[in-house]
Amino acid sequence: MAWLLLALAIATEVLATSALKLSNGFTHLGWTLLVAAGYITSFTLLAQVLKLHLDMGTAYAVWSGAGTAAIALIGAAFMGETLTPLKIGGILLIIGGVVVLNLAGGH
Repeated sequence: MAWLLLALAIATEVLATSALKLSNGFTHLGWTLLVAAGYITSFTLLAQVLKLHLDMGTAYAVWSGAGTAAIALIGAAFMGETLTPLKIGGILLIIGGVVVLNLAGGH
């Protein structure tokens, strides 16, 4: 159950961050409301994950790492941002770090 809630927390954080770009500095009300709702939902779900006894370091690493990698890919695919080999390497390092933390146990 904790991993499902964590996946939902990641998805809502990615949605909120994508909407943050689209809110144009909070000048578009609809996107701004989506940002607020997405972040509130994401942090609420993350808090529930921690309550279910998933290690804080592991949960946060997965939440932030997966979110960071997803946002970088979304930026490249949909928002005209460049995806250089160096950026791809960074994304792979983030994913690798999350995998190592999970392999280290504690959950």
